[in-house]
Amino acid sequence: MKLPLLRGIVAFIETFYLGVKGIYFSSSAVLDEEEKFTYREFIVVVALALALSSIFFVVPFVLTTLFGLTGIIFNIIEAAIRLAMFLSYLAIVATWGEFRRILQYHGAEHKAINAHEAGETLNTTNVQKFSRFHPRCGTSFIFIVIIVSILLFSAIPDLGVVARLGYRLLLIPVIGAISYELLKLSDRFKNSRILYVFTLPGLAFQRLTTKEPSSDMLEVAVEAIKEVQKNTPRGNSP
Repeated sequence: MKLPLLRGIVAFIETFYLGVKGIYFSSSAVLDEEEKFTYREFIVVVALALALSSIFFVVPFVLTTLFGLTGIIFNIIEAAIRLAMFLSYLAIVATWGEFRRILQYHGAEHKAINAHEAGETLNTTNVQKFSRFHPRCGTSFIFIVIIVSILLFSAIPDLGVVARLGYRLLLIPVIGAISYELLKLSDRFKNSRILYVFTLPGLAFQRLTTKEPSSDMLEVAVEAIKEVQKNTPRGNSP
C-alpha cells in the first residue's frame, strides 16, 4: 500500500471484498441465517461486477462508433454517454424507497468522516453540523475516472475499432490506479484549484448519492469510526 499506482489496484480489490462481505452479512442477518461468506461466492460476485463495469465501457464505445467520429471528439462523446448512463443509474436508484435509507447512511458516513478529519469530538451533536458531502467519495472517484479515460485514450493512436475496444478494457486497472492517486493528491493539496476541479463534479452529484441522515444513523457512523480507531495501530490514520 506504499507503492504509488499499485496501491490503487490493491485498495480497489480490498474495498470490493469488504463491501461484498458486508452486503452478504447484512442479507444473512435480515434472513436470520447463519451462513458463512465463502471465497467461491466472492469470486462469482466479482465476475458479475466486472461484467457489469465492462458494460459501462463497451456500450458507450459501441454507440459512439455509430457517429463515425475520431480523435479526441470521439473520446469526449464516448465519455459523455458513459456519464449519462451513470447519472441515469444514480437517478433511478435514488428514487427507490428502500434504497433511500442506504443513501442516508452514506450521508451519515460522510458527516462523521468530515468531523473526524476536522479533529472534532465524535458525538451526534458535533457530527450533525458537518456536510454530508466529501471530496474523496466514490462518486468523485468515478468522475475522475471519466476525465482520466478521456486524456489517456486521446494519447493512444487509432489502431482500429477492435484494438481501441481492447485497450479500453485492458486499461481499466491503469485508469483506476491513476485516478486513485489523483484522489489522494486532492486530499494532500486541498487548496489546489486544479485538483479541486477534479472533485467538484463528484461533490455536486453527491446530492443524488447521499441524503440527510437521522440521529440514530449518525450514532452508527460515529461508533463505526470509533471501532476503526480501536483497531488501528498507533501512528496510522484510520
